[in-house]
Amino acid sequence: MLYYFFNFIEKVYAPPGFSLFKYITFRAAAAALTALLIAFVAGPWVIKKLKEHQIGETAKIEAPKSHLSKAGTPTMGGLIVLLSVLLPTLLWGDLKNMYILLIIVVTAGLGAVGFIDDYLKVVRKKPKGLIGKYKIVGQIIIGIILGSVLYFSPELKLINANTITTVPFFKNLEFNFSVFYIPMVIFIIVGTSNAVNLTDGLDGLAIGIVGIVSLTLAVLAYVSGNIEFSRYLNIIYLRGNGELTVYCAALVGAALGFLWYNAFPAQVFMGDTGSLALGGALGAICVMIKKELLLPILGGIFLAETLSVIIQKAYFKYTKRKYGEGRRIFKMAPLHHHFEMLGWSEPKIVTRFYIIAILLMILSLTTFKVR
Repeated sequence: MLYYFFNFIEKVYAPPGFSLFKYITFRAAAAALTALLIAFVAGPWVIKKLKEHQIGETAKIEAPKSHLSKAGTPTMGGLIVLLSVLLPTLLWGDLKNMYILLIIVVTAGLGAVGFIDDYLKVVRKKPKGLIGKYKIVGQIIIGIILGSVLYFSPELKLINANTITTVPFFKNLEFNFSVFYIPMVIFIIVGTSNAVNLTDGLDGLAIGIVGIVSLTLAVLAYVSGNIEFSRYLNIIYLRGNGELTVYCAALVGAALGFLWYNAFPAQVFMGDTGSLALGGALGAICVMIKKELLLPILGGIFLAETLSVIIQKAYFKYTKRKYGEGRRIFKMAPLHHHFEMLGWSEPKIVTRFYIIAILLMILSLTTFKVR
């Protein structure tokens, strides 16, 4: 909105300095600062309202006993994150841009699915919240919308880029998903949204890593949408893709703002409202900038958390069938709980996971030159 307003002022009155609002880098910085400001202003008010309506976290039986003290902490704080991400994107982004419209739909859509789940759990007191299959259906619908728009996009078809992706570490090598493109998009949306949801088990863990990944994606989106940088790095040039930098920057600002309240000891949890939306958004951005195969590296923490749950459950079922009793590989899953059971403190686990996430960020960026 502000993008068009300042554009209009610059064209009609041509005041000095107003041409700045055309540049993605300037608007991205403005979006990040706006998101941070919104989080700082809206955060205390949202937390207060959640407390007034007694919308708090319930004690989790499957978590370590130390987590019993977290019961009653306000949840559904993902509303703070969604407000801090979407509003700056609407203010500073180009709302005629296909990629911006898609990421808004993905974020708002998965945020709505997560909100319904949280509402049923903490307000209607239904322990399981939204039934799993309905949650998956919501994620699949969002995946179908995203995949279909990109698959049938005339602009992407014009450059034969609607179903291809780049392969990390390999120069001039592209992979074509062909007819499996839309199923692949669905798989990524479902997988990433649930992966962040599983990671959101310690104070500040998921939102901090989301911020680190978002910062990386901001760089990747910018170079993908810049014809000179994309040519230099020998990656697919996607016209208009750079506009996603504004969204990614807003997400970085929102993550920092929410981390202020979510850092140990947390004043608020984001719940499924935030985790499903943010996870799906990260996956959607990777799809839109043609970096789907980079996800296992960039989102390595989220992948490890998800695999720990899958491996634990599979091994437990296998040993129960074979030996009559279930056995475990990890002391507890997801992976962060395993380290808690080893005696590590929450801040130590979170800090070390941050360090690993930063190393993965650096590795992801080096894939552009190590080819």
